Amino acid sequence: MEHERYNNAAYWQIGFFSLNNAATNLYLALMGYVSYYANSVAGFGVVLISALLTALNIFDAVTDPAVGFLLDKTKGRFGKFRPFMLCGNLIMALSAVLLYFTTHHVPHVLRMPYFILVYGLFIIGYTFQTVVAKSGQSILTDNPKQRPISTYFDSLYVMASYGGTAVFVGNYLVPKYGGFTNAALFREYVFWVAALALLCTLLAMAGIASKDTPGQLPAQAAHQNIRVKDYLEILRHNKPIRMLIIAACTDKFAATVYGHTTVIVMLYGILMDNYGISGLIGVVTAIPTLFVVHAGIRVAQKMGQKKSLVIFTALGIFFQAVMALVLMQKQINTVSFSPGKINGITLWFVGVYILLNGCKSITNNMVIPMIADCSDYERCRSGKFVPGLMGALFSFVDKVFAALGTGFVGIVMFVIGYNRRLPQIGDEATPLLKWTALFLYCGIPIIGWVCSLVSMRYYTLDQKTMSEISQKLHEGHAGRRKRRRLKDRN
Repeated sequence: MEHERYNNAAYWQIGFFSLNNAATNLYLALMGYVSYYANSVAGFGVVLISALLTALNIFDAVTDPAVGFLLDKTKGRFGKFRPFMLCGNLIMALSAVLLYFTTHHVPHVLRMPYFILVYGLFIIGYTFQTVVAKSGQSILTDNPKQRPISTYFDSLYVMASYGGTAVFVGNYLVPKYGGFTNAALFREYVFWVAALALLCTLLAMAGIASKDTPGQLPAQAAHQNIRVKDYLEILRHNKPIRMLIIAACTDKFAATVYGHTTVIVMLYGILMDNYGISGLIGVVTAIPTLFVVHAGIRVAQKMGQKKSLVIFTALGIFFQAVMALVLMQKQINTVSFSPGKINGITLWFVGVYILLNGCKSITNNMVIPMIADCSDYERCRSGKFVPGLMGALFSFVDKVFAALGTGFVGIVMFVIGYNRRLPQIGDEATPLLKWTALFLYCGIPIIGWVCSLVSMRYYTLDQKTMSEISQKLHEGHAGRRKRRRLKDRN
C-alpha cells in the first residue's frame, strides 16, 4: 500500500542524485581558498578581496530567483533539471580554470575587473547546479521515510568533499608546493576538482533521469503558467518556507564563518600548530560521524524532519560549548594522530569533534529534504508546482548570509590587525588570535543555532501535517488518473 501511495525512489537513485550536491561542494571547497589565491598570488589586499567576495556572493544570491524562474518554466524533452545540472557544471569548470590559471597574468590595471568578470561567470554556473540540488527532491520521492535518507548521502558527500580536499590540500599540495603563495598549487587543485565534479554530475543525472521526464512530473508542471507575481503571492502565504529559510540562513552564516579557510588556518595551523590535522580529522572521524547522522535520520523517520532538526540543533549547541572548553586547554597544541603521541587532549578533541560534526551534518543537510516538504505544502495549498522557486528562494537567502559570513570574517581580521596579509600557517598564537579563533569557530555557531531553534517554533510542517498533505496530494493524483482513464475509454 505504501508503494502505491508514494512516489518512491530506489536507494541508488537517492544516493546518485545527492552527488549533484557533492559536485557543487567540491567547487565550494575550492573557492574557499580563493582569498588566499587573490591575496598571495594575484596581489589583492585583504580588505579589498573580502569586499569583492562579499559583493560577488550577494550577486550570487541575486541570480537564484532568475534561474529558479527559468527552471519552473522549463518543459524540454531532456527534462526539467538535468540540463541545468550539466550546463552549470561545465560553466564552473571553465570559469575556475580561467580564474586560477590566468588572473595573476593579467595586467595589474585590468586584474580586478577580470577577476570580477570570471568569478561572476562561476557564480552563474554554480547557481544553475545548486538550484537543482535544492529543488530536485520534490520529484525524486515524496515518501516521508525516504526523504531523510538524502541527509545521510548529503552528509557523507559533504564530509568527503571538504574532508577529502582538506587532506589533499593540507597533506599533499601544501607540502609539495610550499604553501599558498605558489600558483601551481591552485592549478593542480582545479584540475582534480573539475574532473571529480563532472563525474559526480553525470552520476547525479543518471540518478534522477527516470523521474525527470514530462510523463513523470506532477500534472501541474505541464499546464501551469508561472508569472513573477505568483512568486510574491507564494512568499506571502507559504509560512513554512519562510521559517525554514530563517533557520537555515542563520546556520549558513555560522557554517561559513567556522568553515572559512582563514578560521581553519587560525585553529589548526596556529592555535594547534599542526595544519595537517585539518584534513586528517575528517578521515579519522568520518565513520563515527556517520553513526550520529544515522541516528538523526532514524529520528526523522520516526518523529519527522522538524523534530530531528530541533533535537540535533540543541545538541549542537551543547557540544559546541564543550568544544570551546577543549580548545581553551593549554595542551591543545599537542593534539596529534602520530603513533605514540596520542594523548588525553587528543582523545577529548576527537570525541567531541565526532559528536559535534554529526550534529552539524544533520542541521546543515536536513533542510534540503525539508524544502521538498515546503514544495508539497504549496502544491496542496495553491495547486502550483514550483520547486524552482522553493530552491531558488532558499538559495537566495542562503547565499546572502554566506556572503555576509565571508565579509564578517574579513572585517574581524581587519579589526585584529590583519589588513595586509591573512594569518599564515606557523604564525605566533597570540592571546588576541586565540580568542578570535574561539569566537569565530565556537561562539558564532552557538548564536546561529539559537536563532534557528526560535524560528523552528513557528515551522508547522511536522510529521502529522506532512502525512495529511501527502494523503491529499495522492488522492488528487488518483482522481486525475481516474478521469484520464475515463476520457481514454470514451
